[in-house]
Amino acid sequence: MSAKGDYHEALWEGVPEGLDPLDFALRSRFLSDHVRAGERVLDVGCGEGCFAFALARAGATKVVGIDVAAEPLRRARVRHPELDLRQVRAERAWPLEDASFDAVWAGEVIEHVADTAGWLSEVRRVLRPGGSLLLSTPGHGRLQMLRWALEVRAFEAHFDPRGDHLRFYTRRTLTELLEDFGFHEVDVRGAGGPPGARRQLLASARRSRF
Repeated sequence: MSAKGDYHEALWEGVPEGLDPLDFALRSRFLSDHVRAGERVLDVGCGEGCFAFALARAGATKVVGIDVAAEPLRRARVRHPELDLRQVRAERAWPLEDASFDAVWAGEVIEHVADTAGWLSEVRRVLRPGGSLLLSTPGHGRLQMLRWALEVRAFEAHFDPRGDHLRFYTRRTLTELLEDFGFHEVDVRGAGGPPGARRQLLASARRSRF
């Protein structure tokens, strides 16, 4: 296995098996608002398969879950053996056909991606024209940034260089990024705890037809 593979596997070593994802109910409601029964959905960074299972149960015709690490897929296959789960290589083209999905869901993934341009290009490639990109990522609002500016320890804890988050998004930077990569009808909203607490950005966007 490559060094990058070892890195992703190591991240999962510290994650207890069987945990529900953070804000699972909140993000599940977001998905149910944007994915219709009968659609083909790709769950990028599917982890233990919780969202992929929820999507399949909600009536998605085809659900495929992909992840760069083998360990979460092993766990997912134990919990949900009926799911179509596949391992992909980090920062490589996904072995999926062009325009083969109506929606792509990426929950808490984009902040871990080093090659954001390459990753978004793959998302766009596998989406049909007019298909939906749905994602969540930790938000960085004004009150949070003010707190980090005033509290050195809070800043150092959040932006720890040993952490696994490589990118940090605000509502504006995420909106501009998606627009730059050929998405339109971009809607990015804050959700979760009260201002100043842990909050998420929930984003929906449509792949342009050209």
